[in-house]
Amino acid sequence: MITVALAGKPNAGKSTFYAAATMADVEMANYPFTTIDANRGITHVRTDCPCLDRGERCDADTCRNGKRYVPVELIDVAGLVPGAHEGRGLGNQFLDELTNADVIVNVVDASGGTNAEGEPVEIGSHDPVEDVGFVEEELDLWLAGIVERNWEGVERQSRSPDFDLEEALGDALTGFGVTEAEITACLREIDYPEDPIQWTDEHREALARTLRERTKPIVVVANKADVAPPENLDRLQEAAERVVPATAESERALRRGADAGAIEYDPGDTDFEIVGNLTDEQRAGLDRIREVIGERNGTGVQTALNEAVYGELDRITVYPVENETRWADGSGNVLPDAFLLPDGSTPLDLAYAVHTDIGAGYLHAVDARSNRRISEDHGLSEGDVIKIVSTN
Repeated sequence: MITVALAGKPNAGKSTFYAAATMADVEMANYPFTTIDANRGITHVRTDCPCLDRGERCDADTCRNGKRYVPVELIDVAGLVPGAHEGRGLGNQFLDELTNADVIVNVVDASGGTNAEGEPVEIGSHDPVEDVGFVEEELDLWLAGIVERNWEGVERQSRSPDFDLEEALGDALTGFGVTEAEITACLREIDYPEDPIQWTDEHREALARTLRERTKPIVVVANKADVAPPENLDRLQEAAERVVPATAESERALRRGADAGAIEYDPGDTDFEIVGNLTDEQRAGLDRIREVIGERNGTGVQTALNEAVYGELDRITVYPVENETRWADGSGNVLPDAFLLPDGSTPLDLAYAVHTDIGAGYLHAVDARSNRRISEDHGLSEGDVIKIVSTN
């Protein structure tokens, strides 16, 4: 399962984002380090279900009238402060939680209402643009520290006649979860001495920065956008490549309202319908939220998750079936499963994603939409429904 990690300084709204996205109960307060141990839960990315192309909706629990929600893991890491890579504020412990993340969502307080340490200040008094580069810098220096601590082993291996730098770096960075192929790609992008003994801190930091960019991409969430000065949002959009304005507090309120039966709302919708008996105060609160999400085309929480997975990680959703006519599994359930695969994946990749035995016994695949056999190296697309024929 894909893992999305929430990072950022204390009080930026990470725990609120996490609670909204997972509907989990977590402690939230306006002081640093409310979160100590990382919270882990399940959230979803949203896409159109293929059942929209059929006369009736599918049987999947994660399909809501054609809105398909595909599960991903979400980690809420405790707030980072300047110097986290050196252990300040338990920073090394918190950064280590990011090791297995596929993509990082940097939650920034766009209102400028928290300072660099995560302490509440007057709205607009802190520059949120500083918080964009801060997280990247801490991640880069943290990874550079890992490389440096393991460099002695790389130097020892370099004395061997069959020394391989990519293999040695792969051994040194085993805990970080990078592959030799990723290391090779990163080395192509930087200049470095052939002899590891001649590497300097600058070489190691360049490698660490390139590795982080390739293996831990970042999406910036401009949280508290509903109270942020407009110029803050404009400057954040200019400061980072992928920025999603959001109001996690509004999303949390809407999901709680839907859970209580007060409103009809699906995550990612741009509006909602009041269906329960509410007080005047509750209606007024919902009216304010409706105005906010109307202006911003939603709360931004679902948009951020989708941007992280479908945008930054470049994933597509593919649906394996056993019956290509009914788009069903062996028990007759229509479109029961959805897999998030890298764009450009093939039917064989899908087979292995379903189960290694299915991949090992792969014979051929059928495109259920056209009912035609497709080649093993056929490039799959978003929303494909595929039957895998295997000996296992």
